[in-house]
Amino acid sequence: MADLNYSITINAPKEKVWHTMLDLDTYKQWTEPFYPGSYYDGSWDKGSEIKFVAEADGGRSGIHGRIAENIPYEYVSIEYLGEIKDGQLDTTGEDSRKWVGAHENYRFTEENEATTVDVVLTGENMGDEMAKMFEGMWPKALEKLKEICER
Repeated sequence: MADLNYSITINAPKEKVWHTMLDLDTYKQWTEPFYPGSYYDGSWDKGSEIKFVAEADGGRSGIHGRIAENIPYEYVSIEYLGEIKDGQLDTTGEDSRKWVGAHENYRFTEENEATTVDVVLTGENMGDEMAKMFEGMWPKALEKLKEICER
């Protein structure tokens, strides 16, 4: 799969955009387009593991990752380790292997009191099906992020 790139410019300083994107309370709001009730469990600190989860069908499902890089107010890179199914990390299932080794990167660039957020997803195994799914979700999520930041 080719890299997926998404970008939005928000009329707010990068510190505000950074915190709105990564602080749990506002994270829950802007990620609604991915899955209602989504949240994360873990830390954005470099080297920390983090789980992006939601309660579905009586269990906890989502994606398990590690923060590969965190340069405050500039850049975050998440390396995915697999899927979470029924609360457990799965790295070997067919769907899980699509995530293993994939990266999701956020870059924050401020100019003239506006911040551009660039999101890049990379992963050899993600495939066209996942690309189509993200094409319907990421633009909506970034618009929601913009709305929250510009209030």
